[in-house]
Amino acid sequence: MSRRMRSGLSAVLIALSCLLVPFGALSAWAAYGLSDTSRYVTTMAPLADDPDVRDAVADTVGNGIVQEYGHQLDTYVRRGTITPFVHDAVRSFTGTEAFRTAWNEGNRAAHDAVLRALRDERDRRERPVTVDLAPVTAQVKAQLAQDHVPLANRIPVQHTEVDLLPAQQLGRLRKGFHVLEVAGFWLPIAAVAFAVAGLALAARRRRALTATALGTALGGALLAPAVAVGRSLTLADLPAEVSQPAVGAVYDALTATLRTASWILVALGLTVAALTWLTRRPRLPFRRRASTAPTAQSRPEQPPPRVRV
Repeated sequence: MSRRMRSGLSAVLIALSCLLVPFGALSAWAAYGLSDTSRYVTTMAPLADDPDVRDAVADTVGNGIVQEYGHQLDTYVRRGTITPFVHDAVRSFTGTEAFRTAWNEGNRAAHDAVLRALRDERDRRERPVTVDLAPVTAQVKAQLAQDHVPLANRIPVQHTEVDLLPAQQLGRLRKGFHVLEVAGFWLPIAAVAFAVAGLALAARRRRALTATALGTALGGALLAPAVAVGRSLTLADLPAEVSQPAVGAVYDALTATLRTASWILVALGLTVAALTWLTRRPRLPFRRRASTAPTAQSRPEQPPPRVRV
């Protein structure tokens, strides 16, 4: 293989490697970072103390209790006198340790339900993925009774299922999740393999290594605006009744690992490029070798030949 062909093939492989860096990081984060239940619960746990999330939970659960069980109460509900007590009790409940426990358990149950639905391809029944909010309702009822709210003991604790994934979208979501799992495993491996092959074929490996490092840093830098664009699109598509600050807090918590990976790729690429440049060998100036043959001026003058008579 000629030197020019090796250089061209090396450049193509290195470019493919750098192009796969952001896609590999994104797919690996989606396939493995979000699919681990324990990691997901740990990530979501600090949001139990977030004011926007607590307000959103208080409004959602409070309205749900009044709407779901209001017809089973007395005229206090129809007059609207008990509604402020319910909302205040739920908001007070969100500041307790019991709420943090219920928050973690609710996230764990929801995550487990979603993963089972996405991974169980044998279940072809068209039914939505739901989570039961009965434990939260029981905690709120106990808080209302402790505060001596009228008719609090008459609130029934029933199994209230909230839809997480619609039934008509399960098939498409299963296929997408399977693609993410495959891509999350193979794309990072392909990026590394292309980089190694490109460096092995390069005629000037130091220059190729510098290009690979800078391309990796650029690919990592592209993740940050991608996360920001995803956040804007997510908040723009929300219904009017959904709290945007609460969803934004959840989005930021889930993408924190992706943002960290972006900075790591940028720092790693720039560090390798800087070390490659600093450790380069200085070029010696080219010196033309002096000719060893004597010139006409340096030749010693010889006496004229003698002429015999």
